[in-house]
Amino acid sequence: MRILGIDPGYAIVGFGVVDYDGTHFSTVGYGAVTTEPKMPFPKRLKSIYDDMTVIMEKYTPDCMSIEKLYFNTNTTTAIDVAEARGVILLSAQNKMLDIFEYTPLQVKQAITGYGRAQKFQIMEMVRSLLSLSSIPKPDDTADALALAVCHGHSAGSLYGKLNSKMKG
Repeated sequence: MRILGIDPGYAIVGFGVVDYDGTHFSTVGYGAVTTEPKMPFPKRLKSIYDDMTVIMEKYTPDCMSIEKLYFNTNTTTAIDVAEARGVILLSAQNKMLDIFEYTPLQVKQAITGYGRAQKFQIMEMVRSLLSLSSIPKPDDTADALALAVCHGHSAGSLYGKLNSKMKG
């Protein structure tokens, strides 16, 4: 199974692509889609959509794992991220990808076994699980790889099988 992990944003969208055979992960590619701060917001959204479409065509994933949004104190930023997330979801839907959403707590649990793990612990586990020589930068990229690994672990579980039946 080829999984595209996405850490959504509007300035930086992290992406990571991994293959998972049920026991082993292999890294296919990763990086970040960036937009310029001075670019009008609708153009930033179009740029994200276009770049995501290219990434999906290049890597041909079977599914996408994306972070489920949670609101903290900055609702203006959260709304902008939600809009960016919307165009990412649209690009995946247009490519007919199965889409799976995970909360940060679920990702931490899947990667480290501890739902309250610190960011550096998650990043180090991603590096280790994927046999990378260093932690991917920017952080959004490592987070995207963590989302892909999270789905690989979840897809093999009873929860993942039930979740995919509900979506299908």
